[in-house]
Amino acid sequence: MTRLADQVLSTSGIIRFARETAARTVIIGTELGILHRLQQDSPDKRFVPVTEQAICPNMKRTTLESVAWALEESAAPDRDPGGHQVQAEQAVLKMIAIS
Repeated sequence: MTRLADQVLSTSGIIRFARETAARTVIIGTELGILHRLQQDSPDKRFVPVTEQAICPNMKRTTLESVAWALEESAAPDRDPGGHQVQAEQAVLKMIAIS
């Protein structure tokens, strides 16, 4: 579906695009949590979600405490028996390639 989009961007790229575009209405195809931020940055624009179903329960569970724990206590990269580091790196590289 990304081929239908005018732009495929990271969160910060979406925020920047929404602020800089001359469009008065912007259709957003990402997690709904960004809509509040977009509306704060550009109150003169209308932001329409592609779907009301775009809610990531894991993003809603992230707290400052969990981020601090991850930075202080999480396993070192060489202790990743599930191969999640490689999967995460591949996902990030794909996002970079798209943008």
